[in-house]
Amino acid sequence: MAKTGLNAPQFQDADKARQYLEAQVWPNGPTCPHCGVIGKHWELVGKTTRPGLYKCTDCREPFTVTVGTVFERSKIPLNKWLMAVYLLCSSKKGMSSHQLHRTLGVTYKTAWFMTHRIRKAMETRKPEPMGGKGKIVEADETYWGQIKGQPKKAGGWTKHKIVSLVERGGESRSFHVPFVTAVDVRRVLRNNVARDTQLMTDENHVYDKVGREFLSHETVVHSRKEYVRGNVHTNTAESFFNILKRGLIGTYHHVGEQHLQKYVSEFDFRYNNRTALGVTDAERSDKALKGIAGKRLTYRRINA
Repeated sequence: MAKTGLNAPQFQDADKARQYLEAQVWPNGPTCPHCGVIGKHWELVGKTTRPGLYKCTDCREPFTVTVGTVFERSKIPLNKWLMAVYLLCSSKKGMSSHQLHRTLGVTYKTAWFMTHRIRKAMETRKPEPMGGKGKIVEADETYWGQIKGQPKKAGGWTKHKIVSLVERGGESRSFHVPFVTAVDVRRVLRNNVARDTQLMTDENHVYDKVGREFLSHETVVHSRKEYVRGNVHTNTAESFFNILKRGLIGTYHHVGEQHLQKYVSEFDFRYNNRTALGVTDAERSDKALKGIAGKRLTYRRINA
């Protein structure tokens, strides 16, 4: 019987982890990260040569599967990297760097760096517009934490603002915005939602004008205790916020303003590859591994 979960071979042995990673990143054979040529290489062997080292026959540059990825130049064994990816992808509300450093036996600083690299791998480049003909997208905003230097007062203006777009039966996209104004909301909606989409929001007036640009715009009036009217509601977005806030508060506790977008994108990734859509923990982890290429991240850049 094949081993599953954290008992799988790629989590127990660095060489098995390298072979597993190569299969995910190079489904068509080794690809040179320097010139992009596929399959034109030879494997370097020898007593002093590390396993998995190739040389491109075109540009003559040596490379491994980690070159040009978020794993490049890391001294952490690859099996621990793969285990970290699996743990972060399979935990519905995320996993703190403190928990990861205890689980993997690495320092807290190393675990913190690892989690940020993995979040980078989760990023989607130039995604297609959400919604479309016959589709419904809910737009809503939420407030979290406290902006540094602001007084602790009631109301969202002293808190961090997050605008989320959630397609029913589909994906979510969340954005840490400086303000929730008609200008900010219009930019988010126009850049991410197809015009022939049915848009649903609450009664917040920031959606009034931009709502006219879509096929239809329906609202529910929460101030009058109206939460559902037929199929008009924002309950899908509210459910996503419940998961997001439980993770931010219960798992991560404190998130710096400069990093908040990375964290909300992490929750988007897990939501967009959730079990309800037929995606298993292993498949979700594999999808994150496929996203490591071309996203090298240094410690200095994280803190910039």
